[in-house]
Amino acid sequence: MPLKNKHRLKWGRLCRFLTQTKISTKITCLYAAILFVILIFTSAIMGVGVYASFYHQAETEIDISMEHIQKRLSDGEHLAGILNSENFVLPGVILMVTDITGQEIYKNDVHYPSLDVIESHRVENPPFWANKSMEVSELDRFSLYHATMNIMDNGQIYQLHFFRTITAEQGFLEHLQRVLFIITIIGFLIALLAGYFLSSRILRPIRILTQTARKIEVERMDRRIEVPPVHDELSELATTFNHMLDLLEAGFQQQQRFVSDASHELRTPVTVILGYSDLLSRWGSSDKKILEEGINSIRTEAEDMQQLIEKLLFLARADQKRQAVHKEYLELSELVEDVVRKMKFAVGRHSLMLGENDAGCIFADPVTMRQMLRIFLENAVKYTPEGGHITVVSKRNDAKKAMQVEIADDGIGISPEDQDKIFDRFYRADPSRTKDVGSVGGTGLGLSIARWIADQHDITIDLVSSLGEGSTFILTIPLAEKNEKSDDSIKMRPGIFSLHS
Repeated sequence: MPLKNKHRLKWGRLCRFLTQTKISTKITCLYAAILFVILIFTSAIMGVGVYASFYHQAETEIDISMEHIQKRLSDGEHLAGILNSENFVLPGVILMVTDITGQEIYKNDVHYPSLDVIESHRVENPPFWANKSMEVSELDRFSLYHATMNIMDNGQIYQLHFFRTITAEQGFLEHLQRVLFIITIIGFLIALLAGYFLSSRILRPIRILTQTARKIEVERMDRRIEVPPVHDELSELATTFNHMLDLLEAGFQQQQRFVSDASHELRTPVTVILGYSDLLSRWGSSDKKILEEGINSIRTEAEDMQQLIEKLLFLARADQKRQAVHKEYLELSELVEDVVRKMKFAVGRHSLMLGENDAGCIFADPVTMRQMLRIFLENAVKYTPEGGHITVVSKRNDAKKAMQVEIADDGIGISPEDQDKIFDRFYRADPSRTKDVGSVGGTGLGLSIARWIADQHDITIDLVSSLGEGSTFILTIPLAEKNEKSDDSIKMRPGIFSLHS
């Protein structure tokens, strides 16, 4: 295998390891790696600083010694007199004097290596912290700092060599390097343990959250995550997760009720259809009356099922935000008048009357607005005994910048405990309270659709009702802004939505 492919394979394995490991392992490795880099960087800075400090100290002592001899020579003293005196260089500084031929003529320490030996061990590339004007020599057991100065004395040229030995410091530095290396390794191991411990403690709520999530099932969604007392990101995560579970539980419960109610509503017409089908298969061919009754009943039940399915599809599209709403500028008075006029043919023996009908322009979808008004009117017809009165009034409220449409009846009314539930899907009042109007049909979906349409148009719905005294639905419809419309934009689209409540 080529070397390039081997490197790719290694990098691939490393990437898979990093992506597949646990978050706690990643945090531990990251924490240890960061601390390891910090320790290495700190150790390197410390070592360089110590080296630079020792070299700087040696350089300073050599400079002071050179300046001292230079000053005495400037004061008129001869080199011989200076060398015969005491303390002409700082302690630890070695002075070696050579003539113009390089012959050694003086050295204040006879045990010191010769100039040739020192020159043979000179470092070609001294450390960056060393003075560029001085030389560095590395011998077996110590290092030397070397500076040279030329002088003239009694007509002869001499070369003064100043040396500063770094012996004890060299051993200290090597020992320091070993100690720093050991400390770095120990620190790295401590960082691994501390990172593992801290990551385990920090991620414990997440593990609990994961375990709780695994135990949650559709049938048992009452379990919740315990929110930590400290307000941090994990507590916010637990709170958000619990809120999500609340929404999911409410959604599942609503879905279960919806499926149960839909099944219940469909079961009755299907049972009736099957019963009449069985009846027709036995006696329909010989009895014309049974044949006609069976066909009419099957047709009626099929129409009811069709209406129910259409309403279910409408609500399903609404829940999925796929129900189209095409808004345009409408004259509300014309729409209300048109709906009431056509509705009069379907109210039977009820009295339907249009009262005050003020003009007002709204921005709405004409199809769904007609549907909403029809739903409230049909609801009034259902819960009003024969001969009852239904009144529609449309008033302009300039203070609220809205139109108020009131649909009132003198029917059986709605009890206070039912008023908050009438817009729920498949909800219908207690049959014992509707005995005055006989068997009330419908599926309990009409008002749910009406509320959805109202929400899409920012329409508020208020209800005033009491048992035995009738009901009044008040629709507050926002007016269109005057600067948003023109005379040409106010139009009506013909046709009534075919969906019945």
